[in-house]
Amino acid sequence: MPSVVNHGPASGQADLAVIDSPQAATTLLDPLRARLLAALTEPGSATTIATRLGLTRQQANYHLRALEPAGLLELVELRQRRGFTERVVRATARGYVVSPAVLGALAADPARIDRLSARYLIAVAARAVREVAGMLQAATAADKQLPTLTIDTDLRLASAATRAAFTAELADAVRTLVGKYHDEAATGGRWHRLVLTAYPTPPEEES
Repeated sequence: MPSVVNHGPASGQADLAVIDSPQAATTLLDPLRARLLAALTEPGSATTIATRLGLTRQQANYHLRALEPAGLLELVELRQRRGFTERVVRATARGYVVSPAVLGALAADPARIDRLSARYLIAVAARAVREVAGMLQAATAADKQLPTLTIDTDLRLASAATRAAFTAELADAVRTLVGKYHDEAATGGRWHRLVLTAYPTPPEEES
């Protein structure tokens, strides 16, 4: 089965799945199949989905048969209905992210991009998705937790000058903390990536 890295409960539907298989990514990115998958965050059958999306039952079945082998759908139950067995399925997760790993050598590499550009931020974020998804898959297989830290907040800056001052103070604070806690020779120590980003809030999300 193609690799779909689930991030969520040990059993049942995950809150997030990371797609790192080209086959699963191709299946997921088909517009109609994406609509079917979105409609199946709650259990449903070919009949219920066909009615909801204006398809024939045969059309719905055709696409559901493509989603399940790709690891995007799971069987919930079998029901006897008017002389045939109806399969009730649901999406394996409530949300999906396609890992840059599916692009292989074409995946964004921060080392090849101008560090002062917005494209560099995108490349670093893509690398984080690829690396964390891979380590999460290994940790899950070993029945271990993957230690991570995420800080996510919003702030409103009055001007470009304020933004520059904030950036300088933040950089100084990070350098101070790194200097305090970084231990190159610690026995049993483990390297960590620290990534801090800032960008304008998308207009549609501004209040």
